Amino acid sequence: MTREFLKMHGLGNDFVVIDARNTPYSPAEAEVRAIADRKTGVGCDQFIVIEPAKTDGTAGFMRIRNADGGEVSACGNASRCVGWLLMEEAGAERVAFETNAGILRASRANNGRITVDMGQANLDWTQIPLAEPADTLRLDAVSHGGFAGPTAVSMGNPHAVFFVDDAEAVPLAEVGPVFENHPAFPQRTNVEFVQVLSPTAVRMRVWERGAGITQACGTGACATAVAAIRRGLTNRKVDVILDGGTLTIEWREDGRVLMTGPVALSYTGRLSPELVAV
Repeated sequence: MTREFLKMHGLGNDFVVIDARNTPYSPAEAEVRAIADRKTGVGCDQFIVIEPAKTDGTAGFMRIRNADGGEVSACGNASRCVGWLLMEEAGAERVAFETNAGILRASRANNGRITVDMGQANLDWTQIPLAEPADTLRLDAVSHGGFAGPTAVSMGNPHAVFFVDDAEAVPLAEVGPVFENHPAFPQRTNVEFVQVLSPTAVRMRVWERGAGITQACGTGACATAVAAIRRGLTNRKVDVILDGGTLTIEWREDGRVLMTGPVALSYTGRLSPELVAV
């Protein structure tokens, strides 16, 4: 059988989104990789399936797979896209939906943007997780190629945030996979390189676990803001400038992280039987 899909993106971080609330769909890793392939498939950074809600008061469950087929618990840019879809469907100003990282709440912001309450930032070494006890504010044991001492944050997925003088000069394709697979991170990690521009703005480039270099990473932007605030480098509300555009992140005094940014629906389509049957 074929499957209808939506191609969406948040600041260039792109997704194939399939609504499986009425017809179950649980593709194998090989099938996800085939669909995510940019030469022979649709092409995407993450593959999203919206499943029936498991909790009263929520509109659905968002299952997230990286381009390599592996399942992850969180994706900020996809959360904005799914939140927008569910709000449009219900004609609502806000909506709650589930992920493996917990229940997220999306609402409409100004200029067509969407805000998602991404929940609490997790800062303990067991929550990242790390391979052994360490102060997550600065992991001095994590170093390579002249880069060392990242701040570790989990937004439902692990992040290693490096602060650098010039983000543009970082050889991201070279050092990104090294840090993604560093033994300090038993579940691998997303990697951000961040240049502080002012107390209200930072420049961030990202290597995503299981996807490589992407135009934007919502959870990475959240982790970056939290790391910068923990180190006393920025205010509690900061614009994170990514390759694909800007996200506004606020780490509230109650510990919750709010992410605001745009969403885009590129096109709709139907997967070929060959891709679905891989």
